[in-house]
Amino acid sequence: MSLQLLTDFSLLPRNTFGFNVRARYAMRIDSVDAAVSLANDARIADVPQLVLGGGSNIVLTRDFDGVALIVGIAGKRVIAEDDDAWFVEAGAGGNWHDFVAWTLAQGIPGLENLALIPGTVGAAPIQNIGAYGLEMGERFERLHAVELATGARIEFDRETCAFGYRDSFFKREGRGRFMITSVVFQLPKAWMPHADYADVARALAGDARQDAQAIFDAVVAARRAKLPDWTKLGNAGSFFKNPVIGSAAFEALQARELGVVSYPQADGQVKLAAGWLIDQCGWKGRGIGGAAVHDRQALVLVNRGGATGAQVLELAEAIKRDVLARFGVELEMEPVCL
Repeated sequence: MSLQLLTDFSLLPRNTFGFNVRARYAMRIDSVDAAVSLANDARIADVPQLVLGGGSNIVLTRDFDGVALIVGIAGKRVIAEDDDAWFVEAGAGGNWHDFVAWTLAQGIPGLENLALIPGTVGAAPIQNIGAYGLEMGERFERLHAVELATGARIEFDRETCAFGYRDSFFKREGRGRFMITSVVFQLPKAWMPHADYADVARALAGDARQDAQAIFDAVVAARRAKLPDWTKLGNAGSFFKNPVIGSAAFEALQARELGVVSYPQADGQVKLAAGWLIDQCGWKGRGIGGAAVHDRQALVLVNRGGATGAQVLELAEAIKRDVLARFGVELEMEPVCL
């Protein structure tokens, strides 16, 4: 299979921060066979490769002197069901939010809390996306991927993916080695609502439905009220992970910082609200050059216009220093940095 090799390819529409950077080459990958063929393509044999979906979790600091592999593998279908669950497969290039909406339209609930998260289906397991009390890994069954160096087709189960908090095998040991081609989800028939978060509960108040579609609508409303639309104000969503600390460290922090926002974890540790930490350090609305902290949600860094990836990283480092100095807590970036 011979794929078209594009040159001097703009990545402006391929990163939600809206950085005006370019790739030396690009290829559009619309099928599994196309992904397999990359390993034997002499034109890119010694060229660095960057797999891109929607670009919603990446900070591009410069032009890419390699080939951008644009994943466009589409399709979604119910592949099986048993007494306990539906098994639904989606192509890696599909839009995540559209996929969630589609599952509900089929009468299959379970992903509604993850509505309106930007990006593609294939990016979801890399980041182990999560929101409003649910992580993707809780609904994950398996995924299919192609090893870029060999063209081998490989299936990954939940254990092999090694999901963690906004983390997976693909962000660590597997980074840059694989192209995810499709993902299979196991959606339980014994549906249980996740509607405990205050934002969702407020949006649900007065809604007589209280079903999966109502939660979907509530999550969409909550996210739109709190988070900027990346098509109007460039961003990559939550920029920092919520840090998790031990109970002793939390007690010491709580003794000197009144009102610290926290969430007890099942293992005895405590998750802190990174946005609250950043806000307390006075960063909300402030910026460096065209990069700034969103004025409504301190967890989100935005491109106010003309920002560069380097400016975003400079801003992120300044925030991390201030949070560490005041709270003794080290923030970790969510997006991948090129």
